[in-house]
This record gives sequence, C-alpha cells and structure tokens, in this order.
Amino acid sequence: MHLVHDADAADGATVLASQVELADSLLAQTRGLMFRRSLPDEFALAFRFDAASTRDVHMLFVFVPLDVVWVVDGVVQRIERLRPWFGFARERADTILELPAGAADGVEPGDELVLADE
Repeated sequence: MHLVHDADAADGATVLASQVELADSLLAQTRGLMFRRSLPDEFALAFRFDAASTRDVHMLFVFVPLDVVWVVDGVVQRIERLRPWFGFARERADTILELPAGAADGVEPGDELVLADE
C-alpha cells in the first residue's frame, strides 16, 4: 500500500510513503507508534475509521517527532508536527496518518491524500 499526495492535478501525484502499515485493530490503534525508536523515511501508519469524528493524537511514549495528518473523505483537514512525549492535537477525521517528521512537508489543508494498493 502507498500513500499518495495529490495537491494539484496539473503537477501530478507524488508518493509520500511506500511502506504503509494499517492500525486495523483496537490494540494497534491504541499502541500506534509508541515505543518505536525510529521510523523508515518511506513509512506511514494509517488509522482508518468508519466515520468522521473528532480524533485525538498524543505522543506519550513516542520517541520520534511525527507529522500527523487528519483526513476526511480523502481531503486533508489539518497537518501538525508533534514533538516526542509532549505533543497533542485534535481534529475531525475519518483517517489519521502518522509519518516521520518532514515527510508531510508540502501537504496543505484541502489537498487530497489516497491510500492506494500497490
């Protein structure tokens, strides 16, 4: 699975992450990226939910800075860089994407993000 960013149809789409892990169980969603000491550059953790709702992201026990992206119906709502241990943010989303810090540079609210099969 790939995470594809489409900011402008004229410029074409770019792959933000070629190594996407799904947090598809309650345990995986609760754990998130806690206790991981590093992440590959091409990595993303995707949390997919049945419906859009206000969703929190905390950084307790997360040792690396992250770019977190809240998405509703494939459209970016918010991007936030969160610090290890102390970061916290909340936004409405049906999908949350966590990437290594810097990986979401250039992503803006209103852009499209798609989880595409390989």
